[in-house]
Formats: sequence, structure tokens, C-alpha cells
Amino acid sequence: MRRYLRDQKAGRYGPRAPRSTKLEGYKDYLLERVNQARPRWIPATVLLREIVELGYTGGISQLKAWLVPLKKGEPEAIVRFETPPGKQMQADFTWVRRGRDPLVALVATLGYSRATYVKFGQKEDVAALCTGLREALDYFGGVPEQILFDNAKTVVIERDAYGAGLHRWNDRLLELAEECGFAPRLCRPYRAKTKGKVERFNGYLKGSFLVPLAARLHATGLNLTAEVANAHVRRWLDEIANARVHATTKAIPARRLTEERAVMLSAPALKATPAVPLQVPVPVESLQHPLSVYDALLEVRP
Repeated sequence: MRRYLRDQKAGRYGPRAPRSTKLEGYKDYLLERVNQARPRWIPATVLLREIVELGYTGGISQLKAWLVPLKKGEPEAIVRFETPPGKQMQADFTWVRRGRDPLVALVATLGYSRATYVKFGQKEDVAALCTGLREALDYFGGVPEQILFDNAKTVVIERDAYGAGLHRWNDRLLELAEECGFAPRLCRPYRAKTKGKVERFNGYLKGSFLVPLAARLHATGLNLTAEVANAHVRRWLDEIANARVHATTKAIPARRLTEERAVMLSAPALKATPAVPLQVPVPVESLQHPLSVYDALLEVRP
């Protein structure tokens, strides 16, 4: 008591030093990755995979809490309508980059399973559409009853040309539909988000795959091209996108795909000429896989 009266500061507790967390040793890396990707955003799930490969043993909760001050805005919620197995596939082009060196992706998502196929290119024309759709059906191993599109000229020349719901389709798309056995369908005008499943995946594709890949390529002095994206995307689809627990269905798309295959028509054989093997530059460091996967700067695409 005497000591306290002599020095009133004695015995008082000061602020506690911040506790060290398992995330501490990875914050510099995370800041670098966030800055590499700006103005886009790399999701916490992707960053978690990356730092786990570096030795991180903590959970995602503290990672998300630490990232909150660095993130701005939230994605817009999209309403989705569920369909039975084999009923519907939604297809859409999503632009990554325009200008002299364009980059666009055709994204096809099955309504029930949410299994998805992606094909990158430089054009949004009917040839790219039909080639991508044929490859998607081959990837899924079946043909759904209908494919839902927006109202682009690559799909429909004139809506309701022969009466309500009787559209004048693009001839090449109609030929593909008749050959494969699916019925083309259109979403309502100015309501592209009727294709909510594929629209939602477009955002996931950019945030979980393209932004991290582009950031990694930029850091190593390489450019994101259609060839590079296609060289990486199949593995990403197989091991991450179609193997994750889907946020809406709470099921794994690849497992639900088996239910869809059981009721879909057989997929048509691909008639395209096999591509000539192409050397594609890839970063030395891995995007979402062990560093040993990439032992060289070049990967041969079959």
C-alpha cells in the first residue's frame, strides 16, 4: 500500500502485447499476393491453399479475419433456380480482357451437379461457341435435355421470328443441337442472370483461377494468354472447381455428375482435328499445387 501511494503507476497493468498467431510468418507473402492481384481480389480459400503448401498449419478463420481490412466490396448475390439431373446446361462467354490481345472464356455449367467446363480463346463467335460446347459435352460425358443461352447473335438471329418462343437460331448452333440432341433455350431479354449458375461460376473462375494465375505470371515476367490459361484450367477444374463442396448444393459437383450422366444422352464423338503439340510458358512457381509440379518454364500441351 505504501509503495502504491508513493508511486500510483506501480502495480498497474499496461496493454498486452499482441499474441503471435500461426499466420504471422505468412503475412508478408499474403500482402505481396494481394498487391499483385489488385484491383482484383484473390479469395481466402485460394490464399489458404497457397500458404498451406508453404507450411501454414492454422485455419481459414484467422486468415479471413486478417484479410477483412484489405478487401473492398462483396459480390452481388444471384438467385438460382434448381433443375433435375440431366435437364439443363447453362453456357456463356465471359470476357477477361479486350483490346489488341483479347482473352475470353466459354463457360458451361450443368444445372443439377454444377459441374463446369471452361475453354479459353480470343473470339466470341459461333465457331468458338460450337467448338467449346462440343468439348464441354465430351468432358461431361453426356448431353443434357436443353442448353440455356443469352440472346447473342452467335446463338439467335431473331427472337420470336416465327411466333412467341419460335426463334430464328444461328444455323451452325442449330446444326450442333440437332446432331447432339439438345434443345437450345434463351433466357429472357435483359435478364442474363437467368443463367445464374453459370454467371456465378464466371466470378468464381476469375477470382479463384484467373486472378491468382495472372498475378503469378506477372511476378515471373510472363503473360496470361489463352494457351497458358487452357494449359492450367483443366487441372484446376478436375482438382479444385469440380472437386470442392459447392456453396449452394452442399455437394461435390464431380459426384453429382455421375447422376447426370446416368440420364443424359451419350456425348457425341469429337470430330475436330487433333491439335499440334504446343509449347506453353508457365511460371516456375505453382499457382495452387506443389512447387515440384513445375520443374521447368515450359509445359507441353497435348
